[in-house]
Amino acid sequence: MKILRVAKVLNNNVIIAGHPEHGEVVVIGKGIGFNRKTGDTIPLEAIEKMFILTNQMEQEQYKQLVPQVDEHLIEVIGEIISYISRKTQSELNEHIHIALTDHLAFAIKRAEQDLAFHNPFLYETKEIYPLEFELAEYAIDLIHNKLGVDLGDDEIGFVALHINSAITNRHISEVRGHAQLIADLVTIIEEELQISISRHSLDYSRLLTHLRFAIERVRRGERVGEIERLDVLLQQEYPRLYALAGKLTQIMEQRLNKPICHAELSYLTMHLQRIATSQTDI
Repeated sequence: MKILRVAKVLNNNVIIAGHPEHGEVVVIGKGIGFNRKTGDTIPLEAIEKMFILTNQMEQEQYKQLVPQVDEHLIEVIGEIISYISRKTQSELNEHIHIALTDHLAFAIKRAEQDLAFHNPFLYETKEIYPLEFELAEYAIDLIHNKLGVDLGDDEIGFVALHINSAITNRHISEVRGHAQLIADLVTIIEEELQISISRHSLDYSRLLTHLRFAIERVRRGERVGEIERLDVLLQQEYPRLYALAGKLTQIMEQRLNKPICHAELSYLTMHLQRIATSQTDI
């Protein structure tokens, strides 16, 4: 029978243990650390939740973080991460254990102090990452039901970005940066065209989808097919929209620090023309 050997008890519900195959692992379970001490053994079959932090720095960060966090929250976060993994059928980036724990602990502390934290790109996050947003809704509801803390809709958006980061193996700053970029581009479009796009409209949904995939193509270095004749026509027929599309692609290049192929400008002009036609006469 395989056994784990306790390396360190972080609290009643979390221990660091030596695994016969994986080295040090984190074990989470109700009361798993109660009355245990370094060197104690635990049958592998008795373990419900276990994850491996292969990065030594992340191991140390987690060891320092857990004793500062409420034990019940650790347990709930374990449930949340297991749920996300099952629903997405994917192996999440291990950093989510640290990032989500740290973020939610701080969010709960702010909520208890009645300090509201506005999410400036909530609508964009919901449209761009619908699956992650749905999973984040589950997480916030579970915290409310089990811990009695209502973190509100703004927090759903923040948690959704952490979930996307774990699924796509991208750093949260990059994920957040892309959401912020899209929100900024929409603001520029509204200001330049002097319109207000309904956040519940099909036009808005289509625009965000286009911007999201344009950013993804740039990030991956993919190119879309050139459409020279259409490009000339768009430049002649819709000079104002074409110029706006040029301004937007320049901003994308600067923020992403990667070149954007010229065809993206034409496709964006077409999206802008559709919005402009439905909103107002240009």
